[in-house]
Amino acid sequence: MDGELVEPPEPEDAATSAEVPAPPAPVEGELQEAPAADADAPAPPSLIPIPPVVDVHDLAWDDIVASLQVRALRGRMRATVEQLEARLDSEGGLPLLFDEHRASPDDRALQLTTVSDAPIWFIGDIHGDLLALDAALALIDREAAREHARPRIVLLGDLFDDGGYELETLLRIFELMLEHSPSVCLLAGNHDEALGYNGARFTATVSPSDFSDLLNANLAHEWIGRTGKLAVRLVAQAPRALFFPDGLLAVHGGFPLTDLHEALAQTGNWNHPQCLTDFVWSRAHPRARRKMPNRTTRGSQFGYEDFAAFCALSATLGRPVTHMVRGHDHVDERYEIYPAYADHPVLTTVALSRRLVRELFGPFVRVPTVARWVRGSLPQVYRLHIPEAHIRSCYPEAIGEDEPPTSTTGGAT
Repeated sequence: MDGELVEPPEPEDAATSAEVPAPPAPVEGELQEAPAADADAPAPPSLIPIPPVVDVHDLAWDDIVASLQVRALRGRMRATVEQLEARLDSEGGLPLLFDEHRASPDDRALQLTTVSDAPIWFIGDIHGDLLALDAALALIDREAAREHARPRIVLLGDLFDDGGYELETLLRIFELMLEHSPSVCLLAGNHDEALGYNGARFTATVSPSDFSDLLNANLAHEWIGRTGKLAVRLVAQAPRALFFPDGLLAVHGGFPLTDLHEALAQTGNWNHPQCLTDFVWSRAHPRARRKMPNRTTRGSQFGYEDFAAFCALSATLGRPVTHMVRGHDHVDERYEIYPAYADHPVLTTVALSRRLVRELFGPFVRVPTVARWVRGSLPQVYRLHIPEAHIRSCYPEAIGEDEPPTSTTGGAT
């Protein structure tokens, strides 16, 4: 907006947090703390069960690829956008999954007092990966048919940027919302939150930001522009955190970091802007005990003792957290359960079937993952083994696994 201070885009690999300094040398005769456990050592059994990983090989992969309907999604764009705008503007609005748990219309950190046992699936970062999204939806539909239960879907954010089929992925999600909005929840990711519109052009405060570039290159196309504006509108209203009654925290990034704990303990204001930012932007360090919050960047890191401290604080505020599911970090295996966080397990899951340009190492073809809620446990991971030929046919212009990257824009996610 005119006159508004706009934060310049920050590359995501700029997010570094200093580790907490080592304690001073011991004084003879002084009582010393026991040394911290080695984060690389085998972790003790968690009090929160961790279900076995499920490898999915038997979906109808040919049918999934044949039904991607990239052109058809664009062909339906006007109808999709008009319907979604009308629903949002209607008296009843667009009721999405868990909206009834909002303490107020402005609540973005939802405490879910009761949750039924109907299936809930978490889909992490998509970044325009329409193939992985449709594969995930095919798995969810298959399991729902077997169980005769309507599934619920929580999108953990980051729907676009990094190429792929960004516009079509967004339209596919709009169609999901129109089909049965009470079964779909969108948690804002940092790329989603970073997209804006200033009345003349689309803006972005994150890098890479190629979706805003695509929108600005098509400003003369009414329906592409209205699609972008709808995305900004939906994300502005989207939750930043879900607190489940079994102790699960679902977010894109993390939790309010330690420098906010004292004020949060006094106010209980989960919707403070800095708390909401940390839910979306903070990053997990896989091994560090503690990380000193770095407020020069939105993507400050946390360690396993930081999460333990947050879990203790959340219990005193009536929202006990014991474990977490998140996206944000594009881990090589497309999911990670960090051994150092054994006392309070953390699952990172992303639905990316390809190596992104800003991922500098590893094979091009990846195994995207989704996760299913299991009451009282860490969500169960499902690995989608999409055949390599299908991935390469969908992303023919991506960098091959033996070719050096031509861009190093951005860093971790």
